[in-house]
Amino acid sequence: MSANSFGRLFCYSTFGESHGPAIGAIVDGCPAGMALSEADIQEDLDRRRPGTSRFTTQRQESDKVKILSGVFEGVTTGTPIGMLIENTDQRSKDYTKIKNTFRPGHADYTYFKKYGVRDYRGGGRSSARETAMRVAAGAVAKKLLHHVGVYVRGAIISIGEEEIDRNNWDWSEVGNNSFFSPDAAAIPRFEKLLNSILKQRDSVGAILEVVAKGVPAGWGEPVIDRLDADLAKAMMSINAVKGVEIGAGMAAGRGTGSAMADEMVPDAKKSGGVKFLNNFSGGILGGISSGADLIVRVGVKPTSSINIPKKTIDTEGKAQEIATQGRHDPCVGIRAVPVAEAMAAIVLADHFLQHRSRSGIF
Repeated sequence: MSANSFGRLFCYSTFGESHGPAIGAIVDGCPAGMALSEADIQEDLDRRRPGTSRFTTQRQESDKVKILSGVFEGVTTGTPIGMLIENTDQRSKDYTKIKNTFRPGHADYTYFKKYGVRDYRGGGRSSARETAMRVAAGAVAKKLLHHVGVYVRGAIISIGEEEIDRNNWDWSEVGNNSFFSPDAAAIPRFEKLLNSILKQRDSVGAILEVVAKGVPAGWGEPVIDRLDADLAKAMMSINAVKGVEIGAGMAAGRGTGSAMADEMVPDAKKSGGVKFLNNFSGGILGGISSGADLIVRVGVKPTSSINIPKKTIDTEGKAQEIATQGRHDPCVGIRAVPVAEAMAAIVLADHFLQHRSRSGIF
C-alpha cells in the first residue's frame, strides 16, 4: 500500500492498523531549534481520544504519545520526528462475525477489491484510528505555525439537521463541551438528537468548520499546487469526509459577481495594508492566501458501522444481511474536528516552508 504520506517540505507518513499493536507517524521537514514535548502533542490527542463522552465510541484508549526521534533536550533537531501510540483496548472478537461480510458504506468492500485481502478487525488501515497520528503530526505543525502568528481552530456547526446559531459563536465555548460547539444553546439539541440516534442504534453525519487566523497574504501556489487545492485534498483524505467547502463554497455557484465580491479598503492600522469588507473567498484568491481568515467547512457522513440490519454481500459475492456489533461513534464527525484542524495546520505549515524557501522571509 503506497500513498501514506502527505506534504512536500513539511510532510508526514503514518503506519499501523486499528487492532494492531500500535500506530505511528514520521514527521519530516520540521525546522531545528523549535521547542517540542510530548505534552504539546498530547493536548490535541486528548481532544480526539475515544471514550471521552457517551456520544463517542466507548473504546478506551489513553492515546499516550511517545516521541522516538527528532527531539533532543526539548528542541527539534531538524531530523525526522518519530511518534508512536500503543493500542491497548482492541476487541477483535467483535468483528469475527463479519470477517467475510462487507459493511454497506464502509471501505471493507473497496479494500478487498483492490488488495484481495483486508484486515477486518475494526477496519484495519481504513479505520479512523489512523487519524490519531494525523492529530499528532498536526500538533507539531501548529507549534511551528504559532511562531509566525498563525492559529488554527475548528468547531461543529451542525449535527444531522440541528445547526448552531452563528450569532452565538463563542470560540471559548468550544473546549467546554463534548461536541466542539461554539454555540452553548445548541448543546441540548445535539444531546437530544444523539440520544435518539443511540436508541435507534443508528448514526448521523455532521458539518464542521475550520478557521485559520493570522495567515499572511502570499502563501500558496498558482494553477496546480494551490493552497485551496491542497486543503481540499487534505480534508477529503480524512475518513468519512464527503464534502469540502472553502469560503462561500457551493453558495458561490448560486450567487452573483456583485454579491460575492470580496471588497477591499485601505487598512489604516497597517502601512500599505488592506481590510476585506467580506470574505466569500475564504481567505484564498487564485490559490494564494489573501490575508483574510482562512475558512474551510467539511461534511462528514454517518458512521457506516451500525447495529441495524442492512443488505450486503460477502467475499464470495453471495447476498447477506448485516448488523454491526461493537463500539462505534454515533457521530464520527464530532471527533473529526481536531483531525480537520490538524490537516489544515499541516497544509499551512507546508506552504509556509515553501513560501520561505522562495522568498527568504521567515
